[in-house]
Amino acid sequence: MAAEQVGIATELIELLAVFIVAAGVGVFVAKVGRFPYTIALLLAGLTISVLGWALGIDLQERFAVGLTHDLILLVLLPPLLFEGAATTDFESLRENLLTVLALAIPGLIVSVVLLGAIGQFVLGLPLILALLFGAMILPTDPVSVLALFEEVGAPERLSTLVEGESLVNDGVGVVVFSTLLALVTGSSGTVTAADLLRVDRLLDVTIEIAVTSLGGLLVGIAAGYAVYRVMVDLDEHMTETVLTIIAAYGSFLLAEHYLHVSGVIATVVAGLFVGNRGVEYAMSPRTKISIFNTLSTGAFIVNTFIFLAIGINTPIAALADNASLIVAAIVLVLAVRITIVYPIAAVVNRFQRRQVSFDYQHVMVWGALHGSIPIALVLGLPPGFPRATTLRAMVFGVAAFSLVVQGLTMPGLMNRLGVVTRSDAKELYELLLGRSRAVNAALEAVDRLESAGNLPRDVYTDFTAEYERERKDLNDAISRLLRENPELRREELLVGERRVLQDEKSAIMDAMRRGVVSDDVGNRLLEEVDVKLDLVNGGESTVEEREEGYEEFWRHFFAGVLRAPFLMGPRSLPSVARCEPGKDPHRKPLAPFRRSRWSELDRSANGSLTGKAELCRLGSGVSAR
Repeated sequence: MAAEQVGIATELIELLAVFIVAAGVGVFVAKVGRFPYTIALLLAGLTISVLGWALGIDLQERFAVGLTHDLILLVLLPPLLFEGAATTDFESLRENLLTVLALAIPGLIVSVVLLGAIGQFVLGLPLILALLFGAMILPTDPVSVLALFEEVGAPERLSTLVEGESLVNDGVGVVVFSTLLALVTGSSGTVTAADLLRVDRLLDVTIEIAVTSLGGLLVGIAAGYAVYRVMVDLDEHMTETVLTIIAAYGSFLLAEHYLHVSGVIATVVAGLFVGNRGVEYAMSPRTKISIFNTLSTGAFIVNTFIFLAIGINTPIAALADNASLIVAAIVLVLAVRITIVYPIAAVVNRFQRRQVSFDYQHVMVWGALHGSIPIALVLGLPPGFPRATTLRAMVFGVAAFSLVVQGLTMPGLMNRLGVVTRSDAKELYELLLGRSRAVNAALEAVDRLESAGNLPRDVYTDFTAEYERERKDLNDAISRLLRENPELRREELLVGERRVLQDEKSAIMDAMRRGVVSDDVGNRLLEEVDVKLDLVNGGESTVEEREEGYEEFWRHFFAGVLRAPFLMGPRSLPSVARCEPGKDPHRKPLAPFRRSRWSELDRSANGSLTGKAELCRLGSGVSAR
């Protein structure tokens, strides 16, 4: 018992050390600026691994919280897959479905065959092991590149193509890998090309892949629908958040371990269902904010651990021993990717109006990063597996190259191709804003120096006059620029409004903690802020002048209380429920906000039961004119 407690304590200490390093990396990234956080984590882990190798310390043996196949697939992968799927707009995915499926299913299978056929000669591996290596390394991991896309402002369609392909080919890749692994472990001798090309063997493999994939699809639909149906009749954001986590892990475990079908596909489909159908019809604004904040925070923590752990667990000695093989594998993986993407895109373009441009194809080739899935698969090879050390070195080497080299060069490639277009107005705005902050900092510094007696009064007056004049000119220039560029003004308005609303929410929660307001009133105020945040997240401002003015719930309530003070009480607070669903022009339709518990006994100011139309009007905060 004592030994077990010591083991747990050691693991917790090492886990804490991992996050301390991650926090240091986060501070570095915040100071440096535009440097991908996940790649910085990987580099930090690689640095630790190199130092351990130089000092003769085997970190893979001594690191208690090491990466394992089960840890990645069962613990770390489901929340990443679910979060990626839940934040994917299904309408956008559907519009690009032909391209995504063509690249992710036949594209991946042909890639594995090509890499295996060529790899047996280039890499010196038996055919079946070369095919297995292809199935391990070719599934893509878009985590780093999507974070980078968001930072540089890549087009939404490009992000959809990259993420959609990854979500699908992760599932297909795992199925192909499992099928090939069963062939190797189930055969008493060497599996030859003739064995693989037998009609009965090909038929068995095809049926296995189809059944596993279709089974995962059905499990995902069932799990997503079950959670969705519960959410429709439930209005408790914390419980609904727990249900979402259950959907992420439950769909994976049910499919993978009990039904022996694709857990990856099941989790992706469940995430798509909950993140689209659930958001549109089953979640209140507060629930949406709670769920997606939880998912994004969980994904961030998982990515923090996984990328740092990949770096620490990279076998530096094995990489050095197999350097030539790793270089050959990198070239081969890129060559196969080129051979697949351009022909498939050319064929798909013949059948759809909206073409996939060559610029997008270039980014899709270079942006196919290989990370957590390949490493999870290679770590899942059984003990005594032939050439396991070589395969592990190649997978880690290719993954490190793609994440570091390809990831870091993506911004330059996209800028060179003109994929990311920044308007002159945006660049001018950033220039003016940056200078404005510098001027404000200078004025604060001058005030501090003068207060400390380190600056003569006449010099202080000259400095202040000069900087105040420049600040006024900058403010005038920014105001004029925003007036002449309404889209830029709207973008900045939404950014500022989101920050202000988050501060509002923080102040209300602080008032609840201090007992200034009761939990009932505080929750009602939080619900109002969440409604506004939901609108802002959907690209709709709550401060711009509308055809119908926005009226906060408390204004109407206060006016009613003045007319009928005897109605004072928590149950007379009007609901923020809105009965008619709105449409989100940027991502997803806004959910039709369900009537909350406040609306059960809502009454109008004259004491009569509020009618449905009146309740909807009060709930949305829109006053009729």
